[in-house]
Amino acid sequence: MANSIASDMELAQSLEHGLMDGHGRQIDYVRISITDRCDFRCVYCMSEDMQFIPRQQVLTLEEIYTLAQNFVALGVKKIRLTGGEPLIRKDALKLFERIAALPKLKELVITTNGSMLEKMSGDLYSAGVKRLNISLDTLDAKRFKSITRTGDLAKVIRGIDTAREYAFDRIKLNAVIMRGQNDSEVVDLLEFARQRDIDISYIEEMPLGTITSHSRQQSHFSSQDVVDAIRTRYDLVETVESTQGPSRYFRMVDGAKTRVGLISPHTHNFCSTCNRVRLTAEGRLLLCLGNEHSVDLKRVVRANPGNNELLQRSIIAALRKKPYSHDFSLNDEVQVVRFMNMTGG
Repeated sequence: MANSIASDMELAQSLEHGLMDGHGRQIDYVRISITDRCDFRCVYCMSEDMQFIPRQQVLTLEEIYTLAQNFVALGVKKIRLTGGEPLIRKDALKLFERIAALPKLKELVITTNGSMLEKMSGDLYSAGVKRLNISLDTLDAKRFKSITRTGDLAKVIRGIDTAREYAFDRIKLNAVIMRGQNDSEVVDLLEFARQRDIDISYIEEMPLGTITSHSRQQSHFSSQDVVDAIRTRYDLVETVESTQGPSRYFRMVDGAKTRVGLISPHTHNFCSTCNRVRLTAEGRLLLCLGNEHSVDLKRVVRANPGNNELLQRSIIAALRKKPYSHDFSLNDEVQVVRFMNMTGG
């Protein structure tokens, strides 16, 4: 038990200076999955016949708030709420509003598939959400249906355009680019973002969960491939801008407002500057996206209701176990068995 909770000195240091992992990296960003359920079945995220977590094993909204509150007390400045699809969780807006009101939190962000933005954008803005990340991998309706299995592209585009009517600090598209599926749309997706003055990040597919729809090795499309495709149309220059996440940002030299982000878990490993951890919908603190290292914080919360000090000590101690780097490779062997929807986007 002595190794599973932090000492008085560690607690005092964290409360004063923030969370540090065992490699000296400051952890000030937490991604919290509030559900593993989704109204899409994207081929790179989950299996078509996905078996979801039994509801009694999922964190309650009150438990999520308690965990968020204590992470912020320990110096976390940014929280991203994810899923699955976070907007399908009943009473999610009440949770967003409570977390956004935490006095030391700098930014509350959500990642969404966009299917509910047409009706919820105004409520999200009113609740205190600062930025939206919206998954959009294609502008072809047939291909969109193929990738998402259940999604309606027109509805998502209407949602994006509705969100632009509100004064969010930033709206960003996230596109997972796969060779042979949507790599021909790299420039088209950028044009879509440019026309709307919103940002876009291109993501290398991450090897999470066993899939049968395609070979990850054959579908790999690197960030450099993305840059090469864009440079057939626009000159790019890398910037020092950051949103506390893993994206490297570029600007087009013609002065467009759109920022181009690259998230490159394979080809431009961002482990040395990793400042984040993830909390799964079932309350496991994932210390690295590409490893199975985790600590069960739900057990701590449920066994010790109201004991915030013990929870904080448990979080601090967990960070000692955070590995320095992930072990992603480009072969088709499953390195991490959990799917992305179980991890949190």
